[in-house]
Amino acid sequence: MYGWLWRRLPGTPAIRTATCVLLAALTVAGLWFVAFPWLETWIAIDHVTVHG
Repeated sequence: MYGWLWRRLPGTPAIRTATCVLLAALTVAGLWFVAFPWLETWIAIDHVTVHG
């Protein structure tokens, strides 16, 4: 997959590297701020059922 992406990106290797870093940052931000908060409403991660 990474080879496919690298071949499809335009520009010099420096521009390709910057684009890959930007795409990775956008993916992480999208997961962190959109996907994970939405998923938290369906999965109770911080609710502990064992009391001691």
